Amino acid sequence: MLKIGIIGGSGLDNPDIFENPKDLTISTSWGKPSAPLKLGKIAGVEVALLGRHGREHTIPPSQVNYRANIQALKDIGCTHLLASTAVGSLREEIGRGHLVILDQFIDFTKQRAMSFHESFAPHQPVHAPMAEPFDKALRTILIEACAHHGFTFHPRGTVVTIEGPRFSTRAESHMFRAWGADIINMSVATEVALANEAGIPYAAVAMSTDYDCWKEDEEPVSWEAVLEVFNSNASKVTTLLVDAIARLAAAPAGLAGH
Repeated sequence: MLKIGIIGGSGLDNPDIFENPKDLTISTSWGKPSAPLKLGKIAGVEVALLGRHGREHTIPPSQVNYRANIQALKDIGCTHLLASTAVGSLREEIGRGHLVILDQFIDFTKQRAMSFHESFAPHQPVHAPMAEPFDKALRTILIEACAHHGFTFHPRGTVVTIEGPRFSTRAESHMFRAWGADIINMSVATEVALANEAGIPYAAVAMSTDYDCWKEDEEPVSWEAVLEVFNSNASKVTTLLVDAIARLAAAPAGLAGH
């Protein structure tokens, strides 16, 4: 049965969008997720919404219990995961308010639990393939939905995930550009790696809110600037995810049952 987990998704708890909402407090073998899950339906599909940083955005990126978040969504039967994230742009052509459908990540975190496997059974090591971390079918649905609504978007992009909560130095920002990263954030690499280990298809839409600090003809990124752009464009992400859920529900059985 199709059941979608949404991580992030600011605005999706709007009662006009979420049908028959209810909260579920849950604990996992890795502890509690960031917030109670909001359960309900969007476009007739069972959905579980989880605020990555807590409902009041009180959890810093490196303190998020990513394992508990992914495990909680798996435990309640989510078959697919969609995520939204605010990002800094490392490319001139990715402007403020643009959407990016991620296809690759670079992990530059240093202190996070990045795996469910803290030990192996004898002679049974587990090494999850990660060549294509973001699910192709889900990415295609997000791309089609972006095009349908006429949003300015980029159909692929490499995100570099840093620890946070501090922003990059200018030297780091230039380094990430040289590495081939297109955007930067503090969460996605951890989430998608764990989702792959858990065997749940995952895709993410990123909204560019700033130019980090590599662009020296502009003010360096600030939290206030991020919020201003995000809040003025959040409805695009909501519209995109609602459309994507409806498209997933209408997809061939092979995809819906992935």
